[in-house]
Parts: sequence; structure tokens; C-alpha cells
Amino acid sequence: MPTLSVILITRNEEANLGDCLTSLDGLADQIVVVDTQSTDKTLEIAKAYGALISSPEDWPGFGPQKNRALDLANSDWVLSLDADERLTPELRAEIKSVLNQPQANCYAIPRLSWYCGRFMRHSGWTPDYVDRLFKRGTARFSSDLVHERLIPQGQVLKLKHQMLHYSFMNAEQVRAKMERYSTDSAQQAFAKGKTGSPIKAVLHGAWSFVRTYFLRAGFLDGPQGFSLACSNAQGTYYRYMKLWRLQQMARAQNQKG
Repeated sequence: MPTLSVILITRNEEANLGDCLTSLDGLADQIVVVDTQSTDKTLEIAKAYGALISSPEDWPGFGPQKNRALDLANSDWVLSLDADERLTPELRAEIKSVLNQPQANCYAIPRLSWYCGRFMRHSGWTPDYVDRLFKRGTARFSSDLVHERLIPQGQVLKLKHQMLHYSFMNAEQVRAKMERYSTDSAQQAFAKGKTGSPIKAVLHGAWSFVRTYFLRAGFLDGPQGFSLACSNAQGTYYRYMKLWRLQQMARAQNQKG
């Protein structure tokens, strides 16, 4: 049977990492953890599972950090996971079957995500296929600071069984991630020459709510669907306002220069 490396990037994931690695249940021949200055028990947990650990001092962004983990993998195949994701027994069995008789170099895994007390089956979150299982040497991650993606070579096939994603356990996590992602997204957009403004912030934020709650049937996800639509709108609004602020700061510096 071909060998499998599981790669993860972490930062203060003691609440998640143990459950994630336990869900592998002997599937991995190698576990790689690239950690960013964790101050909790993340590294202790990784060591307990026999992981190969790397702790670079800098943070280059999600895409480059995942490529660092990929560069440490030494197995025939690679499975990229986030610490808040879990494999089910059915998915593990399907992965083993694929490794025994692969029909492509890359496979997308359907993901079922948890939001503040509920698995979201609408709101644009389902179906959520993510390219995660691939033959080593046939794919790399994009260099994006945030919202990175895997760039595979050739055909991508879809697996049937879902991976569980405990993305948001409470409102505090929603706010923290929204703040972090809106900042990173604004910086990434600014680097690409995109522009923001208060008007764009309001319009894009409103559109984000309409798209999530109405067009993607978020109303079928109950109170969580409404909350998600609101947080999407707020995050989008912040992203464009932060982008506008970066433009103002750059303009002021140019005028001083």
C-alpha cells in the first residue's frame, strides 16, 4: 500500500489538534506539523502523536506555510488537514481504498462544517469540496496570504464521504477569525492593486448578506444561518474598509515623500 503523509499548520490549537490526530486512527505513515509560535500545549500534543515538527519564527501566510509543511512530507501521498477537521471512519476507509487503486493524482473531500451549535447544510457551505488528498510532487499550494488553494496537476476526482469541520464553536471564535481574515484579505487585495471605499464596503457587505441568506438558502439553517449571513456581511464590510484605510496610509506616505 502506498504511504501517506498528513500535513498541518498550527498556532495554539491544543483544543483541536488531539481530536484531529486521533481521527487519523493509524492512517498516516508520517505526520508533519509546522507551528507558528504556539504558547499552549499544541507542540506537546504533536509530539505525543510522533509528529515531525517545524517551528519557523516568521509567518509568511497560509499558502507559503502549507508549502513548508508539504516540503517536509516524504510519503507517496499527502493529505492536508486543518487542526479543526476530523476524519470519519467511512472517510478513512475510502481514503485507504483510493490509495490502493488511485484513478487520479488529486482528490477533493466534501466537508461538513459546524457553526455555533449546528452543522450548516446550506448558506453556501454545503457542498464544500476541498482539494486535500494528492500524490506528492503533483501539487503545490498557492502563495496567497489567506484563502490559499491547492494547485494540482491533472484531473481532480471527488470522494463520497464527508470530513467534519468544527470551524466555529462560539461567537468569540467568529469575531476573532473575522477580524484576522478581514485584515489579511485587505492586505492581500492591497498588494494586488485592488481598491476599497466606504461605499464599496457597504454595497459588498449588503450583497454578501443577500447571497448567503437568500440565494444560498441560509434561512434553512435557522438562527445560525442568519448569524452566518450577518458575520459574512460584517467581515466583507471590514475587509473593504481596511483596504480603503491602507490606501489612505499609502497616499499619505507618498505625499510626505
